[in-house]
Amino acid sequence: MTAPKAHSWIAGMAPYVPGKAKVEGVAHPVKLSSNECAFGPSPAALEAFAQSAEQILRYPEADSAALRSAIAGVHGLDEERIICGAGSDDILTLLIHSYAGPGDEVIYSQYGFMVYPVQTTAVGATGIAVPNKNWAADVDGILAAVTSSTKLVFIDNPNNPTGAYLPWPEIERLHAGLPESVVLVLDAAYAECVTAADYSAGAELVERADNVMMTRTFSKMYALAGLRVGWAYGPPAIIDILNRVRMPFNVCLPGQPAAIAAVEDTGHLAQSVAFNREWRAAMTAALDAMGLDAVDSQTNFILVGFPKDSAHDASAANKFLAKNGYIVRALPSLPHHLRISVGKAEQNQAVLTLLAEFMNGSPQ
Repeated sequence: MTAPKAHSWIAGMAPYVPGKAKVEGVAHPVKLSSNECAFGPSPAALEAFAQSAEQILRYPEADSAALRSAIAGVHGLDEERIICGAGSDDILTLLIHSYAGPGDEVIYSQYGFMVYPVQTTAVGATGIAVPNKNWAADVDGILAAVTSSTKLVFIDNPNNPTGAYLPWPEIERLHAGLPESVVLVLDAAYAECVTAADYSAGAELVERADNVMMTRTFSKMYALAGLRVGWAYGPPAIIDILNRVRMPFNVCLPGQPAAIAAVEDTGHLAQSVAFNREWRAAMTAALDAMGLDAVDSQTNFILVGFPKDSAHDASAANKFLAKNGYIVRALPSLPHHLRISVGKAEQNQAVLTLLAEFMNGSPQ
C-alpha cells in the first residue's frame, strides 16, 4: 500500500517554535520570552470575559460585527473594511494562502516574524528574506528583490524580533516603489507600544491604496494573548477575498466581548503604554551600562547582544537566567542575542540584577 503523502514542500518544513514556558527543575519560572503584556488586561475586559461564560454553548457572532464596530469607532475606521481573526497571525496566514502559491514569491525581512516563512513554505511559494538594515526592514533591499513573481511584501513594523521600526516616510517610499499587483502587508502587532513621533501603523495608506493591508492584534498591549483575537484593515476587494476563505466563527465567543471592552478602555491602554515605555527605557539604559548591546526598541521587548566569549555569550546567559528561574527568548537566527520581554517591575529588576551578576562574574 502507498501511504498518504503531503505536499513535498511541507514535509521538510520547520514548524513555528513559540517561546519556552517551562524550565526543568524550576516550579514557577518567570516567562519573559513571548512578549506578553505584564501590565495585564483591562478590568472591563476581564468582566466582559466572565459575563460571557454562560453563553459558551453558543457559536460566536460569525462576522464579529460588534467587535468590528467597536474597533472602527475607537480608531475612526470603516467597519466594512475590517476583518477579525484568531490573532493577527490567522489573518497573515489567510493572506499568504489567498495570494501566493507555487511559482510565486513572498518577500520579508531576514529577521522578521516567523509566520511569514512558515506559511510561505506551506503554500509552496518561495520566500525571499531580505537582510535587515539598522535592525529594521531595508526598503531599498526589498524593492531590489521584487520581481514579476512577487505577490506579497510583509513589513513587521515595529520588527519582531529586533524591536526596531521604519519611520512613516520610509513606508510610503516602499509602497510608491512597489507594483500595484503586489500586496503590501503592514504587520503592526506592536503598534500600541510605539512612542516615536514619526511612526504610523498604516491606516491612512490603506484608505488610499488598493494593495495595502494593515494587521493588528489584541495579544500584546491589550494583554489578551490567550483569547487569540486580531484584526486587519484593508481594501474592500482584499477583505472580500479573506472573508471567503476564513474559517467560520473564527473569533471565539468570549474573545469578542473581551476585545470590545479592551479597545474601548483607552485609559487602561494609556497606563499600559506608559508602564512599558518607562521600563523599556530603564532596562535599555541598564543593559547598556553593563556593556551589552541593547537594540533601541519601540516594542515591549528588547533584543540584547552579548559578547562572543564562551563565558559570557548569549547561550551562557540564557542558561544562567533559566537556572535562576527566568525564561527569555533564544533565537537561532541571532545566536549572539537574546530577546527579553518587559515584565512586571519586580521581574524586570530581578532579570537586570541577574544579568549584572552574570556579566561581572564567571558563571558556570
